[in-house]
Amino acid sequence: MKEIKAEVISLTYTNSNNGYAIARVKASGEPGQVTVCGYMGNLVPGETLQLKGEWKEHPKYGRQFMVQEFEQVFPASISGIKRYLASGMIKGVGPVMAGKMVAAFGEKVLDILDSDPDRLLKVEGIGVKKLDKIKASWSQQREIRNLMLFLQTYEIPTTFAARIYRKYGGEAVQQLKDNPYDLVYDIRGIGFKTADRMAIKLGLPPNSRERLQAAIAYQLFSLGEQGHLFYPAQELLEKVLELLGEVSLDDVQAALDSLVEKKRVVVQDLPEQGITRAVYLSYYYKVEQDLAQRLCSMSTHPAALSGEKVEAGLEQLERQERIRLTPEQRQAVLDGCLNKTFVITGGPGTGKTTITRMLVRTFSALGLKIKLAAPTGRAAKRLSQATGAGAATIHRMLGFNPSGGFEHNEDNKLKADAVIVDEVSMLDASLTVQLLRALPVTCRLVMVGDVNQLPAVGPGNVLKDILDSETVPRAVLTSIFRQARQSSIVVNAHRLNTGKFPVSSDKKPPQADFFWVQQDDLAKIQELITYMVCQRIPAVYNLDPLKDIQVLTPMHKGDVGTAELNRLLQDRLNPGPDAVVRGYRRFRVRDRVLQMRNNYEKDVYNGDLGWIREVNLEDSELMVDFDGREVVYDLDELDELTLAYAVSVHKSQGSEYPAVIMPVVTQHYLLLQRNLIYTGLTRARELAVLIGSSKAMGMGLRSTGASRRYTHLRYRLQKAFE
Repeated sequence: MKEIKAEVISLTYTNSNNGYAIARVKASGEPGQVTVCGYMGNLVPGETLQLKGEWKEHPKYGRQFMVQEFEQVFPASISGIKRYLASGMIKGVGPVMAGKMVAAFGEKVLDILDSDPDRLLKVEGIGVKKLDKIKASWSQQREIRNLMLFLQTYEIPTTFAARIYRKYGGEAVQQLKDNPYDLVYDIRGIGFKTADRMAIKLGLPPNSRERLQAAIAYQLFSLGEQGHLFYPAQELLEKVLELLGEVSLDDVQAALDSLVEKKRVVVQDLPEQGITRAVYLSYYYKVEQDLAQRLCSMSTHPAALSGEKVEAGLEQLERQERIRLTPEQRQAVLDGCLNKTFVITGGPGTGKTTITRMLVRTFSALGLKIKLAAPTGRAAKRLSQATGAGAATIHRMLGFNPSGGFEHNEDNKLKADAVIVDEVSMLDASLTVQLLRALPVTCRLVMVGDVNQLPAVGPGNVLKDILDSETVPRAVLTSIFRQARQSSIVVNAHRLNTGKFPVSSDKKPPQADFFWVQQDDLAKIQELITYMVCQRIPAVYNLDPLKDIQVLTPMHKGDVGTAELNRLLQDRLNPGPDAVVRGYRRFRVRDRVLQMRNNYEKDVYNGDLGWIREVNLEDSELMVDFDGREVVYDLDELDELTLAYAVSVHKSQGSEYPAVIMPVVTQHYLLLQRNLIYTGLTRARELAVLIGSSKAMGMGLRSTGASRRYTHLRYRLQKAFE
């Protein structure tokens, strides 16, 4: 291998998921700047690298140095030191402060940071508070650098160093030596194979019990992320064997048995489904059992209301509201009041919102203390607007504590006589149990949702299982109101739900609210989407392309996946210099962004939509506005955000947008399902455009069983209610 010493000048590309980077550098013995490529983690302009690798000739980009090994060392030149300090790596130091520090101490400034940082108080603009921030940040960077050297030794992408450090702190290296498999569960983006490679290098035998148990637990966690609460043993063991390679079935079975002995998993026969040896993680097993028992206890615990009083109050409310409920709606409101637990389900235009609003008014008139909630902030906001009453996310209503657990729980019940939860199709089993644990048995619970939408992102299929069990009273709304029948969005939603092709509105723009545009060519679909978002829809429908128009798509990859469409739309709608680069994601001020997972400390949740308002490189921070609430992110936390000009249909659940554009193409065949297309369409409030091929649409409409989830809640409910 060749060896060069190189100073990083600029970054061309970085991938935060695997640590791959492409950079322009000044290299020893090379004229001008050259390109280096390899797995080098989060590089910083100005730092110096000791690189080993080979020179290759790229057919398009020319001569490049392909890095196989690297070591990060401090920059030696004044210009390099200045770029290094100005990179935003150290909190409190931006380009201006970096210049002042270098002017004051020259090339010795890094040694001073290491050995005598108090001397920095002589630099104009550095007071005691700023110095403390600089010292803490520099110390953290040194510890992360040591961690990176350890990770590099064991072929773990060094880009994970900051996240590993945040989780384990100064004990990170020892923690990884003790149990490298903790990485799988604790660090998003690190899979079993990565941790397994480290464990093998640390000397763990391939057929060790610890390795096999970790593989089984990992598979069950992964299957839980796909929605399963359990998995058949034979199929599970096959997946584990495929993951591990050269191990025997007997060894894996023995590892499973030992997990049962340790009570980390539960194995149970489920004859109602014809399944022998269903394997649960113990937590999921307890969740499913607890959910069934608590729903039964709440449903059957007496807390009577007078039917005559409810009817009289409802008649008075109708006069006050100047509306006349249909017999179906009236019965739903009455049943929602008189039953301890109640489910309201139906598609768009069937009256769910009216029924929910009248339930809120009726409960209030009866003097009951009501709480309204939904799984996401946007869904809670819509619920509040629809009912005129305050609503919150379930996490907020229960008082989630970032350190774990909820303020309202088994020992501290929520003070409520009635709770209404909207968008229940999004509720996974774990959150539903937390809700039920927090409700007093005297409380009424009304669950509202559309069972034909995509199920929850997390494990379980709660709404469908409750309905299939036929244990909880329900109103299944099927009648579309005359006003709703004027909406082509509503009409086509019901067509899709019965497997029929959509039809475009017979009205002319801007009165037309739905279009089915048939197009097979992916390049032309790309062009149509960008044209509609950036020009056509804003001009004809007077909608803001940055705030009102949402592109939804089934997948992240491909010509019309979220990654490519976000790149195209960002360049059209928000051109300009990049503020921060994270792999394919290039963030700019004014960008629309999406929160990718729940962050309880910041009080932002998976699917929350916001806009970048400010980037502060001096403090290594980025500020996002979520509907008027400002949330600050460290730059090493940006794996939680993604661009949101185009988002996946799954991430759009619980949201509603003035206009929706969705491609339906065969390239997305793996995820094309009827409930996905239906969910995407029903996110639109004023205008929906589906673009794609008849073949792809037909594939999606015919696919109704691909999303089966292994759950047993339906049967546990039936048994509990016997």
